[in-house]
Amino acid sequence: MPQLYDFAIIGGGIVGLATAHALLRSHPHATLVVLEKESGWARHQSGHNSGVIHSGIYYKPGSLKARFCQAGNRSMREFCREHGVAHEICGKVIVATREDELPQLARLEQRGAANGLQVRRIGPAELREIEPHVQGIAALQVPDAGIADYVGVCSTLARLLGEAQCGLYLGHEVTGIVTHAQGVELFACGRQFAARQLINCAGLHSDRVAALGRCDPGVQILPFRGEYYELRPERRHLVRHLVYPVPDPEFPFLGVHFTRMIGGQVEAGPNAVLAWAREGYRRGSVDWTDAREILRFAGFRKLAARYWRNGLEEMWRSVSKRAFLRSLQRLIPEVRLRDLVPAASGIRAQALRPDGTLVEDFHIIREDRCLHVCNAPSPAATASLEIGRYIAASALPGSDP
Repeated sequence: MPQLYDFAIIGGGIVGLATAHALLRSHPHATLVVLEKESGWARHQSGHNSGVIHSGIYYKPGSLKARFCQAGNRSMREFCREHGVAHEICGKVIVATREDELPQLARLEQRGAANGLQVRRIGPAELREIEPHVQGIAALQVPDAGIADYVGVCSTLARLLGEAQCGLYLGHEVTGIVTHAQGVELFACGRQFAARQLINCAGLHSDRVAALGRCDPGVQILPFRGEYYELRPERRHLVRHLVYPVPDPEFPFLGVHFTRMIGGQVEAGPNAVLAWAREGYRRGSVDWTDAREILRFAGFRKLAARYWRNGLEEMWRSVSKRAFLRSLQRLIPEVRLRDLVPAASGIRAQALRPDGTLVEDFHIIREDRCLHVCNAPSPAATASLEIGRYIAASALPGSDP
């Protein structure tokens, strides 16, 4: 008989590792195992994101995203300080470049205040003092935004779990789940694992893992590839902080922006295009199983009918570097084509409902002895320690969920 763990966690990204860490802090005598299909930690969303510590200004007041992001901004900074993980609170500006963006800028200012954030409206002169190369007619200054080494956070969490004698299994893809009155049995890499409770933090594959456990999450993961360029080293001086445009309220992405990175780089992007593979980090990547699943899903067809114009714009910007450049020049007119070099892409795992609506908040489902985190895109890295605490607060060894 396999060892019976109190908790089994599927997924070795930042949410899975942070959840395991939170469980051990709240239940120090619990036994725990983490199963990750890749050969290392943080190989997908956690290792391919922009590295931003978000403030929470964009999210609906009272939502899980707003609550966890604001608290996570503080707890992530504390964690990085405590464990020596590279981070910096550099602040950001959200810049309006046209008159028709001012009402949305005002709404963001109100939302920031409702979420308890320090947000300050500034004019063109003060914007130039903060960001001399950025062009805008008004902006919001958000001082609590920053950047962090999230791969370093994941490595630190994995080290702490190992020191606590947790079971850590890389290269173990879960291919079967059986639930029964006493708990859950997992099958991975020819081995069997048993636990009283299962927590699914599989990110890009969270809906499929839920289905393995005979849970209908009510959503399907739709992968969007975020494509980036990077400023050449001699042009990094054009960006001092984080520089964002005013987001289109009708489109569920933030628009191309400039992000300072922990290593000193400045990334520009992302462009957001549908990926025809859940792990399709390169242009032209196609997984025919994933592609057929997307095309057969009624929710995707309804989403495409609603956002086809936006989708075409993103696709054109994906193939045209000049079109990408024009979007960046709205914020920093001095950027030139020769300043941009391709950078690594990321994949956003976005949950989509059958009616074609994107799930805006974190989506966490409890069923029997299983808990499934089925929508945790940005700001999940910022909020990861709070997501873990939320899960741990309702999980008791040996109890029914």
